[in-house]
Parts: sequence; C-alpha cells; structure tokens
Amino acid sequence: MAAMEVRLPVARKLVGQDLARGSGRDLVAPGDTITTDTGYMRGHGTYMGEEKLVASVAGAVERVNKLICVKALKTRYNGEVGDIVVGRITEVQQKRWKVETNSRLDSVLLLSSMNLPGGELRRRSAEDELAMRDYLQEGDLISAEVQSVFSDGAVSLHTRSLKYGKLGQGVLVQVSPSLVKRQKTHFHDLPCGASVILGNNGFIWIYPTPEQKDEEAGGFITNLEPVSLGDREVISRLRNCIMALVTQKLMLYDTSILYCYEASLSHQIKDILKPEVMEEIVLETRQRLLELEG
Repeated sequence: MAAMEVRLPVARKLVGQDLARGSGRDLVAPGDTITTDTGYMRGHGTYMGEEKLVASVAGAVERVNKLICVKALKTRYNGEVGDIVVGRITEVQQKRWKVETNSRLDSVLLLSSMNLPGGELRRRSAEDELAMRDYLQEGDLISAEVQSVFSDGAVSLHTRSLKYGKLGQGVLVQVSPSLVKRQKTHFHDLPCGASVILGNNGFIWIYPTPEQKDEEAGGFITNLEPVSLGDREVISRLRNCIMALVTQKLMLYDTSILYCYEASLSHQIKDILKPEVMEEIVLETRQRLLELEG
C-alpha cells in the first residue's frame, strides 16, 4: 500500500516585533491622508483633496526631498530609462519586434536598436529586414535595456551590448515588479552554480552559469546542449526559493535569494513550497538580512 502524507494545521507563530518593524515604510490604502503639509509636491499615486495629499493606490509611501509618491504593491511595470527587462517576442513587424514586458502596452525593439550577429556595425539593409525571423521570432525570450519611454507609457528597448540578447535554456519566473529591488547590476552569477537576471519588469530568468562567455555571438546564438541533473536541481531550488520570498513579500535581490537558497538546503526541493517550510526559511532569511544591515 502506498504511503500517504498527512499534514495537520498548526498555530501560526507570530513574527517578532523587531522583524515586523524592519520594513520601516508607511503603507497606505486608497483615500488615506498622507500629509496635510502643503509644502510637499504631488507624485505618482497621489492627488490633492481639501488641502491635503491623499493616496490614490494601495502601496508604500516614498519621499524624495519634497516629492511624495506611492509605489503600488501590485501593479503593471512602468518603464524607466536604463531598466533591465526580460521579455518575450509576441510579433515580428516591419523593422521592429513587439515584446511582452509585463507593462500595460507592448514594448518595441527596433531592428536598428540591436547588435547584428558578430557585433557588426553597419546600416541595416533590406536583407537584414528579411532575415529578422532568423534573429528573433515569436516566443523567443530576450534580455534588453529600456532606451526610451513614449508619451503613452510604451517602452522602446535596445540590445546594443553583448550581455543582452536572446536567452537560451532556463526557467522564467513572473513576480510583481514592486518586489524586484533596483540595483547597479541585475545580472548575477550565484556561487551555487546558477545565474539569474532580475528584470525590473518582474520577469526573472534563472539559467545554468555558462563555463565561458562567447563574445562573438552578438547575443543571438543560444546553447541548446542538455542541462545536467545537478544544474536542473539548483535551478528548481532557486525557483522555489524565489516563489517563497514572493509569497512572504520579501524584496528580491542577489543577497536575499542566496540566503534563502542556503536556508532551504536542509529541505527537499519539492518541500520548499509547503507553507510551514516556506515560512521557516523566509524567517531565517529575514533574520540574516537584518543582521547584515546591522
């Protein structure tokens, strides 16, 4: 007879006050008064009503000098110049690709905004336009940088560096963009043997760390060699750790993901998504991050 696993509910442990206080950010709901001081400027997610600044979305209040804005906790991606994004090609059009980047409108990657294979520098010809599907076709995943933002909020991308381009074998995880922490670099080679691209748009790409980086590929030659079992297990564990951090609303960056990975090593990969295990490893991660911040 096959063994059956039975899990009984247990009383939830209360998180310590010091951990709960660790966020240090003001949370507001729509209609909440942020301030009655008229000296502040109105930013995104706020409006003026009866000489007071009121929140129009649910989220965290952010102050930059005299500017107050509310960053929504669950929202679509709003592009900013210089952001690193991971996206999926949805359509090939004349001299451009349409890219799904988790924003309200499809993003655009122009043929003139990408490196030609081999990093060749020249004007794009009619032959290049006919060969667009050889470079990227529907369903391909790419990493890119935001070049500009149009007046309607649509985003224009570019892949003019060899670190950007077509993505090969790996796992895509979709999270809320508000949970991805802005950093100087969003490409991380983790010591556990896998690499992550933390897209500002909430798309996270986990892939095995390449042994040597091919500088001649121009970002369009993908490695389709079979991935070893060890690498697949590391990628699966990282994916489950990211889902655990997202469930517990912890910010995603290289240190938090690595600490969560190390905390999960005592559990099987499939057990990480159990609510009690998830809570345990994220609590340990949060404590280590607080100790690091000191």
